[in-house]
Amino acid sequence: MLVSKNPGVNAGFKIPGAPLGKRPTLANNVAPMVDDPLLRAQNLIRYYHGRQVLHGIDLELHRGEVLGFLGPNGAGKSTTMNILSGVLAPHQGRVSICGHDMTQHPRLAKGQLGYLPEVPPLYLDATVDEYLQYCAGLRGLDRSQAAAAMVKSKKECDLTSVGSRLIRNLSKGFRQRVGIAQALLHGPQVVILDEPTSGLDPNQIRAVRATILALTQNHAVILSTHVLSEVQALCSRVAILHHGRIAFNQRIDQTPDAMQIHLAGAAPGLQWDQVAGVRNGESLGNGRYRLEVTDFDAAADAVTRLAVEQNLALRELSRDASPLEQVFVDLTCNDESDFA
Repeated sequence: MLVSKNPGVNAGFKIPGAPLGKRPTLANNVAPMVDDPLLRAQNLIRYYHGRQVLHGIDLELHRGEVLGFLGPNGAGKSTTMNILSGVLAPHQGRVSICGHDMTQHPRLAKGQLGYLPEVPPLYLDATVDEYLQYCAGLRGLDRSQAAAAMVKSKKECDLTSVGSRLIRNLSKGFRQRVGIAQALLHGPQVVILDEPTSGLDPNQIRAVRATILALTQNHAVILSTHVLSEVQALCSRVAILHHGRIAFNQRIDQTPDAMQIHLAGAAPGLQWDQVAGVRNGESLGNGRYRLEVTDFDAAADAVTRLAVEQNLALRELSRDASPLEQVFVDLTCNDESDFA
């Protein structure tokens, strides 16, 4: 295990096995054209013990996008994340980062990739500056490059004031930001974050969210999470994986809009798909209905008129607060897999 020479002492932190030789940095890479995807995954297929767990995954990610990557347990999400980050090779298909094939040119591809796993790989007996300096060395940055990169990443993650503090003495929220900072040191174009707000209190979540949103100015971000509210708060697009296939891939503002209504008593025989602005409807029981709508305002007007014409007491009409949750449930409910 890699430990400091003098655990708990805020000076002289060293980790054996410092990197030898230069590794590719941003300066070694050619930036992609503006409209080209920064990350492209094509027809990813993977088997475990003879069982196919990924069935032709296709994904693209452009600068400025935050992709929310969702899926129930066993959907293949962890396997896909490992392939995208270069930890695992697909049995078929390819991943390219900024035009560099992950299999043919892994160092160039990974030089444009920043990764924060669910549990940040932190050395608790190091200060923030010592840890970031060590990570810069792993990325092949020389002393002057490392100093400039540390200043930049600390500023991006709001860590400037804690550079001299031991990581073990930081709150979990600050530790998450240190983890994000190490992922940004080498100036990657693509950043992958795995459950970055897991276990944080509401104030810490807000701070980490602000950090992630700031990344979209210069990066493309993949956010893997089980928390739908995080996707709705942060993401411009969402992909839902189910049984090793992409079951849903849309911009967040294109997810189906929905409303909930409450009538005084049931209204059997109503054909909701015949109502203007309504795609379909389902009964939730006790006079409550959920309607998937194409135009919320038009649907609200039509439902109100319908209630008046048919002498139905309309007690409530409101926008469904979590349409993405309904999409997720519709796609994945009552179905389980065995592999992640």
